[in-house]
Amino acid sequence: MTVRPDPLPGRPLQWQVQHGPIAGAIGRVVELHARYYQALAGFGLPFEARVAREMCDFCERFDDRRDAMWLAMDGDVIEAALTIDGLHAAGEGAHLRWFIASGRARGSGVGGVLMRQAMDFCDARGYRRTYLWTFEGLDAARRLYERHGFQLVHQARGTQWGTEVNEQRFERVR
Repeated sequence: MTVRPDPLPGRPLQWQVQHGPIAGAIGRVVELHARYYQALAGFGLPFEARVAREMCDFCERFDDRRDAMWLAMDGDVIEAALTIDGLHAAGEGAHLRWFIASGRARGSGVGGVLMRQAMDFCDARGYRRTYLWTFEGLDAARRLYERHGFQLVHQARGTQWGTEVNEQRFERVR
């Protein structure tokens, strides 16, 4: 699936969306999170370790009847990712996790493509509720969540990512 060319000069990005975990996905998605959130919010090694640990656990128990992962690839390089963890979908709701885009991918429209595919997956599985955790100040991401039916349901100061931020929970209810 081709999205739109990179707005930067040079070779246009040619997106292919890969479904499911692939070799290298854990390392690359963890790296994208670690670098982005270190620069943005000062999240350090505890954040990176948590993302790695939880993503490893998810991949080890991955079941494509309830879980999904979308990887936006440019050639063999993962440039964006989004995961739906359906382990507790019946009670808590499906958990949208590890939504990230590289600097090259941000603003290209690939996030909207991944989000549409994820919401279609949740709807097809009959997930009544989908939720995500984030923090205040990620305005472009918030606009994307809201365009796909998510609403802010909780906000409080917290340190679950190793640095104090205004943590937010968004939910989408069908």
